[in-house]
Amino acid sequence: MTAALVGAVLVGCGASADPAGKDRTSGTKTDVTVEPIKKTRELTDKNGVKISTDKAPKRIVCLFALCDDILTELGIEPTATNSSLLAHPDFLGKKKAKEIDVIPGGFIAPEVEAILAQKPDLVIGLEDTHGKLAPALKGATKFWAMQPETWQDSVSYLRDVAALTGRTAQGEKAEKTFRAKLAEAEQARSDKTALIIFGSDENFGVATPGTDVTAGLFPKLADYPWKSRGVDGSYSLEEILARDVDVLFVETISFGAADGRLSDKLAKNPLWGKIPAVKNGNVHEVDAEVWAKGRGTRSMGIVLDEATAALR
Repeated sequence: MTAALVGAVLVGCGASADPAGKDRTSGTKTDVTVEPIKKTRELTDKNGVKISTDKAPKRIVCLFALCDDILTELGIEPTATNSSLLAHPDFLGKKKAKEIDVIPGGFIAPEVEAILAQKPDLVIGLEDTHGKLAPALKGATKFWAMQPETWQDSVSYLRDVAALTGRTAQGEKAEKTFRAKLAEAEQARSDKTALIIFGSDENFGVATPGTDVTAGLFPKLADYPWKSRGVDGSYSLEEILARDVDVLFVETISFGAADGRLSDKLAKNPLWGKIPAVKNGNVHEVDAEVWAKGRGTRSMGIVLDEATAALR
């Protein structure tokens, strides 16, 4: 799969807003203050989407991994999902995850009939991908289309779901844990140059702050001089070589049958071996379910642990 298609799947669009007015600049120290979360039956999220329920939703169907991440943090198991995030050992683990129903059709085209068969109180999806489902779900269930672009967005969604489900204490704890971990990682910021690439072949993409939640953490962790050129742009090894990348994180992403790691495919190019990260053995194939798709506070906590260890 080309980087353009992978990027289109992973990137959410729309303006971003900080929860509780937090500063979103990489040069500002992470605020560890967590404002109280209040229970509510209706709210307006960061993108102006209005959500209301007659009672706290219990049967929740997740159409993308941020939903699974948020529910896990709140101590809720989704009624059904179409992501593989829950199989990660820091979530439910493979055995427990198998007990959660899977919505057929995959991430891009989940089947509406299968969603409604779960009799959900709430369905959470990604606006860019699942917004088109809204008409088919209207009247049968509540549909919430989210658009995360930054870690602040993800925290805002965590707080909103906590308020709507009544899991306010769990939401506050999850936010506090994440903010504390990010602040700690920020204090130990590395002077190395880092890079996250994603894809399944030589047409790989570069994860950039503002379009990729995980990449948005990295200016706080290391030198990360990568800016978005749009989801249609692919990168070359010549560009990577020119930036003297010290630490390279690789997300192998394929929406078909797995056919090998991205780093192994790129290794066939003679330029690959000249990149400092490759020469120094500092290339890390990471779990794309967590790094690229998770986007929530638990996933980002795992990213921080793995990234800071590699950047030392």
